[in-house]
Amino acid sequence: MFAHTDPADTVVVSARDVTKTFGSTTALNNINLDVHRSEMLVLLGSSGSGKSTLLRCINGLHPITSGTMTALGTRVDTAPPRQVRELRKNVGFIFQHFNLVGRLSCLENVLVGGLGRLRILRYGALTYPKTMRTEALTCLDRVGLADFAERRADTLSGGQQQRVAIARTLMQRPSIVLADEPVASLDPENAAVVMDLLQRVCTEEELTVVCTLHQVDLALGWAHRLVGLRDGGVVLDRPAAGLQRDDVMPLYRPSAPEKDTVSAAGPV
Repeated sequence: MFAHTDPADTVVVSARDVTKTFGSTTALNNINLDVHRSEMLVLLGSSGSGKSTLLRCINGLHPITSGTMTALGTRVDTAPPRQVRELRKNVGFIFQHFNLVGRLSCLENVLVGGLGRLRILRYGALTYPKTMRTEALTCLDRVGLADFAERRADTLSGGQQQRVAIARTLMQRPSIVLADEPVASLDPENAAVVMDLLQRVCTEEELTVVCTLHQVDLALGWAHRLVGLRDGGVVLDRPAAGLQRDDVMPLYRPSAPEKDTVSAAGPV
């Protein structure tokens, strides 16, 4: 199980008093959170709890309203646009609906992940340098789909398409991977395959993975650490080891009156 040798030296994402509002709606309320290198952290909570918003605040897709957000040493909330764009080269994003170009081959879709290293856009796999084509094939092999390199992405199953999306993210050579409900549209077997792949990538490639999920059992089975959100606030932050389903399910119940709320260090 994951362990930190020196937590202070391994923090790659830091949120301090982060609040995010959309008009009169508070999506995040005074979030304080550190995420460490090579950690697989899963954000849990009901719809509207703030999980996806927090994920998008990490790489600046949603500017925060107040507080500070730092990723890989960059103050995301105050950095100029050019610096945020540079940060995003090191932060991969895996989406629920894959975001592949269906008419392109799997290889071409993976090559897109390397565009940040090129000065001009490329069209067609053969327009990329040979070294990048080789790297893309290696990424496809990493997710078990090397034999599908020439197949159109839209001919693959949902689970296979998500694995291509992961290969595309690996092609980006990120330090952090953000995954927003990456298995929401998959059946249980393919969901387990994708979660296992994300965990292995996290461990073997020494990447940090921050993933939002609704499936409590998957989170308990593959995460190093669980962070539970409710009404935009952190109400649970514990290592996954030793947690039981009953420890987590209160996240999905209506909020208790303030006087009955239990500390985030324990059950909620």
